[in-house]
Amino acid sequence: MQALVLVGGRGTRLRPLTYGTPKPAVTLVDRPFLNYMTEWLGSHGVDEVILACGFLPDELKAVLGDGEPGGPKLKYLVEEETLGTAGAIRFALDHLDETFFALNGDVLADLDLTSLWNQHAETGARATLGLYEVSDSSSYGLVDIDEEGQVLQFSEKDPNRTGAGLINAGTYVLQRDAVAEIPAGREVSIETEFYPSITGKGLYARPLDGYWMDFGTPERYFEATWDIIEGRIHTQVRTNSDGVHVSPEAEIDPSATIGPRAVVGPGVTVGAGAKVNGSVLLEGSEVGKGAEVEASIIGPGVKVAAGDTVGDEVLGKNQNGEVVNA
Repeated sequence: MQALVLVGGRGTRLRPLTYGTPKPAVTLVDRPFLNYMTEWLGSHGVDEVILACGFLPDELKAVLGDGEPGGPKLKYLVEEETLGTAGAIRFALDHLDETFFALNGDVLADLDLTSLWNQHAETGARATLGLYEVSDSSSYGLVDIDEEGQVLQFSEKDPNRTGAGLINAGTYVLQRDAVAEIPAGREVSIETEFYPSITGKGLYARPLDGYWMDFGTPERYFEATWDIIEGRIHTQVRTNSDGVHVSPEAEIDPSATIGPRAVVGPGVTVGAGAKVNGSVLLEGSEVGKGAEVEASIIGPGVKVAAGDTVGDEVLGKNQNGEVVNA
């Protein structure tokens, strides 16, 4: 079983963590973000994942390699120009199976993909969208379906709309012959161009149970971190009772205070008397003696000087190696 994952974006909403690191390779708790997706896909029978790349493909491959042992094998396709969500899928046409999953690369989820695949087969659909119910639908476009799951229409996001609704979860099952109809060689949106063009012509959808998040801002990064640590998404992460995850490769002075809620990555050093609370210290960062870090993300290789206080900040390095705030 095959999945195509769209990872061509620059991850600008997650800067400064993504200046020199593609978003799928950014560490989330204890592994690159995309490894959560491949773990999820593998649990539903996927054994090959094609990554449709654009931004920093070499760096992405250096981090992710051929995939995790026992998980789906990774294959890389590099777009030379921006083709949009549907255009990127069309670009991969020669590498696709007759039926395959397609997913946006910024989804953190454990939704029931098997039920989506099964409905797609049972209805003979050309495309089937995974839907997710949100309590506040004002920031999303909605998808209306009938009792059989056929898509009736798409509604644009409306800040004046209140209440729950079903949204496109960026998770699809597609037929290769439907993808072949997407215009080649130009930017095409799957949401605003392709799906409306096949509404009423074999386009179905299914509401899915489980966890779902559009991962991509510092606020969502924090939310995803604590959801993983506190068990709201199905995955395997070791923490203690205070919601703290510490890499065995970190060096923490015995007099430092870590948590409640904290992630301390590999190669991190925390000095004597330092305090880290509600924060993420990414690989190779340093918190000096007596420093305090609260509700912040300290990016790879960033140093917090002895005695400094950092609160509600996201610190990382830009293209010139300078430490900058979000």
